[in-house]
Amino acid sequence: MNTEMATLLENIKKDYLNWTSVRTALANHGRSELTDINKSMIVEFNDGLTYKTGSKYIKIITGSAGGGSSVWGFVVNTDNDKKFKKGDILKPAGWAAPARNAARGNIIDGGYTIRWTGPLYL
Repeated sequence: MNTEMATLLENIKKDYLNWTSVRTALANHGRSELTDINKSMIVEFNDGLTYKTGSKYIKIITGSAGGGSSVWGFVVNTDNDKKFKKGDILKPAGWAAPARNAARGNIIDGGYTIRWTGPLYL
């Protein structure tokens, strides 16, 4: 699971970089060179992306030291779930628990689509 979690975090970081680059290009009439502020924001986002492993779920957290934090999503961390399989990506229902309506992909199987803002809606 460590390799799959590292890949998920890298995919989240890549999506944030891509989003920042596209927004910068739109704001600068096609010039996509990142400003020092953009670069600083990317570093801050990347540094604030962490996860905590629990017995049932892995909680992915985004945030910064000065700006607070929020839950990006959850990954199922057990083989004993009645509805989901290990590695399923779930949207957060709140800080402490995932929304258990449907998986948004699986980090072990791959092929999932996510955004830096969180797992996609159905």
